[in-house]
Amino acid sequence: MGIQLKMGNMGQRKQHMGQRKQHKKFHRSLSERIRAALTTTSNVPKGHFAVYVGEMKRRFVVPLWYLKNPLFQDLLNLAEEEFGFDHPMGGLTIPCSEEYFISLTSALNC
Repeated sequence: MGIQLKMGNMGQRKQHMGQRKQHKKFHRSLSERIRAALTTTSNVPKGHFAVYVGEMKRRFVVPLWYLKNPLFQDLLNLAEEEFGFDHPMGGLTIPCSEEYFISLTSALNC
């Protein structure tokens, strides 16, 4: 009975380790995609990232601290729903009008 208990625990450990490997693999692939998006954008100062906004996909360079703002996070959620994590322009595409984006960023900078 003691041997069976040990074998059962080993099976649970292997299953848990397999789940941890899958989580690490997902985390690594997401990090790689973010890193690739950041490195493919040119002329972006340290501490900033590029976004493309509006019908004409106008490029804006915004500070990383925007990512902590709930209003900006709402835009990111819209972008994820519409485009997923694949952004062919090299930066993040945000599905809103330029006017809305400019008013939002102006409010964030106050």
